[in-house]
This record gives sequence, C-alpha cells and structure tokens, in this order.
Amino acid sequence: MAETKEIVLTSIGMDALKSGLDYLKTEKRSEITEKIKVARGFGDLSENAEYDEAKNEQAEVESKINQLMNMMKYTRVVGDDEIIENTVCLGNTIEIQEVGEDEIETYAVVSPDEIEIYAVLNKDMDDILLSVSSPVGKALLGHKAGETVSCETPACTIDFVIKNIYKYEK
Repeated sequence: MAETKEIVLTSIGMDALKSGLDYLKTEKRSEITEKIKVARGFGDLSENAEYDEAKNEQAEVESKINQLMNMMKYTRVVGDDEIIENTVCLGNTIEIQEVGEDEIETYAVVSPDEIEIYAVLNKDMDDILLSVSSPVGKALLGHKAGETVSCETPACTIDFVIKNIYKYEK
C-alpha cells in the first residue's frame, strides 16, 4: 500500500483550499459548460477551435479539482499548540529586514503544500508567503525577534534581522 503524505496547512490555507475548490466546482464548471454550449452552436465540432479550447479548459479545471480533493483527504490544520510564540515557525507571520536595507518585508510562514495550493488556484502569493522548505525559510526557522540570521541562497548569502513575529491571521 502506498504511503500518503500528511499535508499541513494554516487555517488560512485551509480556507483557501475550500473556497478555491468550491469556486472550481460551482462557478468555473458552470462557466465552462456555457462556453461549450455556445461553441457547439458554431457548427462542425471537428474544426471548431472555440469548442476545442473550452474542452481543454474543462479538462484542466477537472484536473485541478481532483488534485485539490486528493490534497484535502490528507490535510490537517496546524494547531495553535504547534505554533511557537515569538519564534519563526509554521503558522507565524514574520517581519524581516535585510541588513543594510530600509524596507521591512512581511511574510506568513507556511508549508510548501500551502504554496502549491495557491499555485493550483493560479494565485501568486510569493510576495506574502514564505515556505519553511525554502532556503530563507529553513535558515530562519527556530529563530526569535531581534536575531540576525545568515541565509544561504543559490545566488548569495543574505543577512536578515528578524524584526517581529506574530500569529498568521486574516
């Protein structure tokens, strides 16, 4: 029997999974059904680009629905007891500043699975989410506010000061 991988999400990630799945199953499916209906009205299906495009879109949406439904089977939400106060960990938000820079950047610390869900839903969240498995995420894990942490990235080493840590909430 194949082993299944547990998927750990923040409560916000679980909400995104549920709402994204609901959107795809209801609104998006209805929209595509209408496109197919209209395209059928254009005549010969063997040379109907609109019909082919709508059928391809339908297949893509059904694939996404299946992928998200399979993910949901193995998903659990990170518990409040697992979120370590004032420490960089899954479920917290961090404010970091690159040494020598003025800008403070804010990121929610999430699992790579949570980032994958947003990718499946075509939502670019790179500017607000930080995966615990990314080079920066790995380097920052376990550190506290006020600490300076060196992060080895593929391009270079970057030093960050952790300015603030708090629970990731809507």
